[in-house]
Amino acid sequence: MQRLSTTLILFLALCFAGMTTASAQQSPPANAELLKKGEYLARAGDCIACHTAREGKTFAGGLPMKTPFGTLYTSNITPDPQTGIGTWTSDQFYQMMHNGRFPDGGLVYPAMPFGSYTKVTRADSDAIYAYLRSVPPVKQVNKPHELTFPFNNRSLIIGWRTLFFNEGEFKPDPTKSAEWNRGAYLVEGLGHCGMCHTAINALGGSSESQAFEGGLIPMQYWYAPSLTSNKEAGLGDWSIQEIVDYLRTGVSARGAVYGPMAEVVYNSLQYLNDEDIRAMAVYLKGLAQGASPDKPPPPIPSAESSLLLSLGKQIYDRDCASCHGATGLGMPPHYPPLAGNQSIEMSSAVNAIRMVLNGGYPPGTAGNPMPYGMPPFAQRLSDDEVAAVVTYIRTSWGNRGAPVSARQANELRTATLK
Repeated sequence: MQRLSTTLILFLALCFAGMTTASAQQSPPANAELLKKGEYLARAGDCIACHTAREGKTFAGGLPMKTPFGTLYTSNITPDPQTGIGTWTSDQFYQMMHNGRFPDGGLVYPAMPFGSYTKVTRADSDAIYAYLRSVPPVKQVNKPHELTFPFNNRSLIIGWRTLFFNEGEFKPDPTKSAEWNRGAYLVEGLGHCGMCHTAINALGGSSESQAFEGGLIPMQYWYAPSLTSNKEAGLGDWSIQEIVDYLRTGVSARGAVYGPMAEVVYNSLQYLNDEDIRAMAVYLKGLAQGASPDKPPPPIPSAESSLLLSLGKQIYDRDCASCHGATGLGMPPHYPPLAGNQSIEMSSAVNAIRMVLNGGYPPGTAGNPMPYGMPPFAQRLSDDEVAAVVTYIRTSWGNRGAPVSARQANELRTATLK
């Protein structure tokens, strides 16, 4: 009897040990609060915008991203075990976010903004991981990239990383408020705003010394304005509420978002809570505080000025004044003002030309569900007429923008038709 009891105890002990070991190998189910946090952070990081193809399954990848080096296709980040991230651990997911490496150690192309995501905390990375593991799995094989030689050689990324990648989580500035630091974390990290608002050089990298100073978005033909200059998108003289409205709804008394920024507001910013949107507004406003004023543009030659402004005024009075007003004051927030509008006056005229050629709409958001749009005029106006009306807008009512040429209008007309 004694021997039987001892054997039974040993047997039960081994069974319980096996159960304990097996349960320890399994990830505990994520709780509802963690999943909600992860979904919120995934929205803040705008993951859905890149990892969902047009009319494709959510997070299944396949979206083509044109670059000067060829076309990249975004990856499947659903929890499918064969084609997605279903077999990844939270450690491997964090390694990809923080260090730009796949589970096998392979190098991620920097179109994935790990240069910004490296600032994301481990806790936030784990929450995003838990959320992505909860979405419906989609079996969709990742499409191979179509990069030209030699950029199809991943080993070149080592050089890029040496020049442009600085690994490390966000470090709060102890001299700033908690609200400012939260805004910095969102703008510099999850929001990866610097990916567009910092100029990209010929090697596909950017300099920290030029962070948020603006630049042309390669292959998209939109200019992401400087956030550090009050003559571009710098928000130093905007009120906090005006910035909040702009980020959350896509429109404010000072202007409206179009182009790639409209997608950011639609997919990401409109879902952030009041505290986080305000924190971002506080940080963004601070970027332009104390910025030196831009130099005035060179004067237009008198003969050219007379022709451009005369023709431009005729076109404006005929096609634009009914919405934007005879003196450019507009009817905000639906029809943004053009007089004193930084996006009109900034050094690059790309966005103003594109809006005249192609038109556009602010995003439909909860705060602005039926946005007013701008019709395209490419079919009605010649390159000379586009140049004339944009020049008129950029130099009238106290605006101090530089004139534009018919050649600039033609280059953008041609590029956006490709």
